[in-house]
Amino acid sequence: MKAFVATGDTASTVRQAEVAPPEPGPGEALVKVDAYSVNRGETFQLEAPEQGWRPGKDIAGLVVQAAADGSGPAVGSRVVGHPASAGWAEYAAVPTGALAVLPEEVPTVVAAALPLAGLTALRLLRTAGAVAGRRILLTGASGGVGHYLTELATRAGALVTAVSASAERGGRLAELGAQVVSRVAEADGVFDLILESTGGPNLPQALAKLAPRGQLIWFGQASREPALLDFFGFFAGPLSATVRHFSYADTDGPDAPDLRTLVRLVAEQRLHPEIGAVADWSRTPELLADLRERRIRGNAVLTIS
Repeated sequence: MKAFVATGDTASTVRQAEVAPPEPGPGEALVKVDAYSVNRGETFQLEAPEQGWRPGKDIAGLVVQAAADGSGPAVGSRVVGHPASAGWAEYAAVPTGALAVLPEEVPTVVAAALPLAGLTALRLLRTAGAVAGRRILLTGASGGVGHYLTELATRAGALVTAVSASAERGGRLAELGAQVVSRVAEADGVFDLILESTGGPNLPQALAKLAPRGQLIWFGQASREPALLDFFGFFAGPLSATVRHFSYADTDGPDAPDLRTLVRLVAEQRLHPEIGAVADWSRTPELLADLRERRIRGNAVLTIS
């Protein structure tokens, strides 16, 4: 079968190649992939790929072989899946605990944009606790995670200020109810909760805007610059504040329940994935470059014809 493999070359990070079809284990279903989403974090993984690793964590398609242990969706089910890797391919073996069945009203292209970004947003807000009436500052907001976070938080009653480098990239965030600024320094007021995904100088600037006993959750370092914090800076404003690291993968259970929640919200028109680019999968290298250079708003989805 055809699949994209890592080249280890920063100029052209992936190439299409012939690989052996996957052999599903007892708790895995074989999915014919119709579409997959690429994430900016994966572009960083592709810089120094592990031997034998293939990229691909967000897929949607059709179950063509059910799990041998009887778990999970039946043959013929349309599904969204979150495999650990190797999803940028014609077929993927996916643990049934990382699959959710799609209703007719959720298109495959839309579903493919849900797993990594959607799970991150859902679990971040769960970690933060109740957000109704709280003032939230969100950095790095114009990617897939930022759009999900903004819609979920504003619909839950939060007051969201989203940081987006350009007006064009921040346009949809404003439509979703956020106040959009281009820099952390422009954010007005203090915030009960800060969701920080860029690192570098933005993290200490954001921390300075935290209300006393507020919480800053750090969940990414998109700038790829280290963040330096001055402990005594806490006494200048964010007294007794909490700084917490978050990883979306830090969960004790399977992904399927949260995937089903995301699918249900989309089906009920309560969550609207922001898909900035859809293209044939032959253009995967091109879209990876666009995503890395922030030329795409929200998610990018590739379709397998």
